[in-house]
Amino acid sequence: MHMAFDSVLSSKHVCVVGAGPTGLVSARELLREGHSVVVLEQNHDLGGQWLYQDAASATATVHSSVYASLRLNAPRIYMEFTDFMFTPVEGRDTRNFPGHRELFLYLKDFARCFGLNELIRFNTEVVHVGTAAATGKWIVRSRERRTDDGEFMEEIFDAVVIATGHFSLPRLPKIKGMEEWKRKQLHSHVYRVPEPFQDEVVVVVGGSLSGSEIALELVHVAKEVHISTKHTEIPHKFVKPVAKYAHLLWHQQIELLCEDGTVLFADGSSVVADTILYCTGYSYSFPFLDTKGVIHVDENRIGPLYEHTFPPSLAPSLSFVGIPNKFIIFRFFESQGRWIAQVLSGKRKLPSADEMMKAIEEVERHQELEEPKNFIQVIAELLEYYDRYGDQCDFPHLEDWRKEISLKFFENSINNIETFRDE
Repeated sequence: MHMAFDSVLSSKHVCVVGAGPTGLVSARELLREGHSVVVLEQNHDLGGQWLYQDAASATATVHSSVYASLRLNAPRIYMEFTDFMFTPVEGRDTRNFPGHRELFLYLKDFARCFGLNELIRFNTEVVHVGTAAATGKWIVRSRERRTDDGEFMEEIFDAVVIATGHFSLPRLPKIKGMEEWKRKQLHSHVYRVPEPFQDEVVVVVGGSLSGSEIALELVHVAKEVHISTKHTEIPHKFVKPVAKYAHLLWHQQIELLCEDGTVLFADGSSVVADTILYCTGYSYSFPFLDTKGVIHVDENRIGPLYEHTFPPSLAPSLSFVGIPNKFIIFRFFESQGRWIAQVLSGKRKLPSADEMMKAIEEVERHQELEEPKNFIQVIAELLEYYDRYGDQCDFPHLEDWRKEISLKFFENSINNIETFRDE
């Protein structure tokens, strides 16, 4: 099904880097504004993180960090776009919190419905995005990935939308003795199934979502599972699981790794382990992007970005979708894509570069002064963003959303994870 284009003031030739949820919805919004769109995707199919990929070894090069048993951590309603509902389909996974493949199939349906597949060049790796000084346009170089000596292509675009996600470059902690510890160390990025850890002593580093879920999965095959977190006292969410499984133990963070396989924790306890599994998050990385120092990227932050989207001195021809990393809500991505598309067409205007920089600096000053925000505060801020740029899209109010999920997952996930996901 193809949609009728709205009348526009200006049509641009736009490159979208990535065909995951952020890239797909950005392409759809750009089409709606009458822009010419090319989507470059390094994998053989769309979906981004939701395109499940086997990871045969700890050094496997894969984009997706999804493991086999992963299920959505938010209800369907918060993983859908405004005019394409994520409703259960007979014969598929109809649970309110379905498995990852169900979301992949939803994205396939979305792309098919809005005619996006014909815009996507699969197996195409973007190797360079930079400005053409004389024209102010963007040079995009890409490489065909199906062969070792894949053909390179160089193209010129009026604008580039970066929609590559940020859950693919593992972030590892710095622990004394890591280099000397010769046993198996890997990141949850390449974890897929628990069977390879049969009868092992495994240390899971990190007590967030992936660490919690993987630890509870490993406990059924491993000899022992030790969870290491930064907390000085056992976190509330680990109390019940640790009490339930005698071979599931909690420790403070790792202080030292010894050559003989010993893992020494800050609380004075120790264990001789077979494997250390780091569930320690991901870093931002855009190795193809050359902005001559305008954009600064470190493992935790990319900026300066006005409203998480536009770098002031390069706006609106360069933009980012999906940068906030606290959560995944598809309608937020959609609002970003719509804003970008309408700014490029001239339907909406951005503040001046100076005004955008002042706004960014003001936000940074507040962040330095304020206490870290909890999940609900972050959601409230981003729903305000959605209201501002979502172009009157219907989105449930925060309080309704809290009631919908009853905060069961976000505040008490590991306490009831084994029963909650079966509802």
